Amino acid sequence: MTSTFDALGVAPDLCAALAEQGKTHAFAIQELAIADAVAGRDVCGKAKTGSGKTLAFGLPVLQVVKAADPSKPRAIILVPTRELATQVCDELKPIGAVRDITVAAVYGGADIEKQIKKLKAGVEVIAATPGRMIDLIDRKELDLSDVGIVVLDEADRMADMGFMPQVEWILRHIPGEHQTLLFSATLDGVVQVLIDRYQRDPVFHEVQSEGVTVSSMTQRFLRVHQMDKPKVAAAISRSGTRTLVFSRTKRGADRLVEQLEKEGVKAGAIHGDLRQTAREKSLADFAAGKLPVLVATDVAARGIHVDDVDIVIHYDPPEDHKAYLHRSGRTARAGGSGLVVTLLLWDQELEVKRLQKRLGEDQPMPEVFSNNPILADLTSWTPVDKV
Repeated sequence: MTSTFDALGVAPDLCAALAEQGKTHAFAIQELAIADAVAGRDVCGKAKTGSGKTLAFGLPVLQVVKAADPSKPRAIILVPTRELATQVCDELKPIGAVRDITVAAVYGGADIEKQIKKLKAGVEVIAATPGRMIDLIDRKELDLSDVGIVVLDEADRMADMGFMPQVEWILRHIPGEHQTLLFSATLDGVVQVLIDRYQRDPVFHEVQSEGVTVSSMTQRFLRVHQMDKPKVAAAISRSGTRTLVFSRTKRGADRLVEQLEKEGVKAGAIHGDLRQTAREKSLADFAAGKLPVLVATDVAARGIHVDDVDIVIHYDPPEDHKAYLHRSGRTARAGGSGLVVTLLLWDQELEVKRLQKRLGEDQPMPEVFSNNPILADLTSWTPVDKV
């Protein structure tokens, strides 16, 4: 059994706010990192998406921040995407409210004047994407001189997306003594450079990941026909409550949403060409269970952190096994189980065979049509060559 938040040194008022949400016991990364972070140590946490790291850094931040002056936050949390900024903010806001701590999300693609107004009113904690943060500093609307805690969340994703120069620029512009908490799924290459340069004697904590929880996923590979493919996806999604579908292109994602709607399946899309408000609405509806199917491109999916996704469909096979694991890791989170289905056309068979080999899988890839009853329960069906 894991520790209670109370036993990890989290203050009683914050524990009470967590208990109201039904959270009393810490996940592994929280159990490892919270006490050191509360004690003021620099912490370096290796943990993947879905491991509960937002509270691992969020609770220590909320516990120690003092009231902020206008435009001078006390803590900054740097994140790779606007979706993640919003999600971190949404998770920490209700807990911070018990102490009158304001948490705000700051990101590009949204009205900068509104964000400036919020900062001027005094914000203790901001979750921000690097680009927008630099913009606000350049405009002299954001002053980092009171920052006492810096969090780098998903440092590896920020590196992947080319944000390291901006992240380092921000870190160099924080004048005072401060604590740095860094969380990342990998701690090599550029991330190691950040650790060496910007952390002082950090405590390392690693949550052993079980091969991106492949062990708790049910994996299926199905050969389908182009014309029948949307119907197959619709049939599979009906067997779950939350299905995340991956499309290689933005146009493909929009087209698939239309096709699923024709099949009577309520779906929304999330990709870079959509307006921020549309993306946020789809994501919020999906998280709340109002939208059963979300169709995403790989880039947009980086910001999706929704628990209880029970099915992931690779509508277009991923580029490589890393992308497969990253996409598939959206299900079977925090110890749950999940179903992952890869759909392939006749000319993708070789590429998917190679993918299976890299994954250490050797499964039949039977031809399946949308009227086949097995699609209603692929978890209890045993894969065979012919169905």
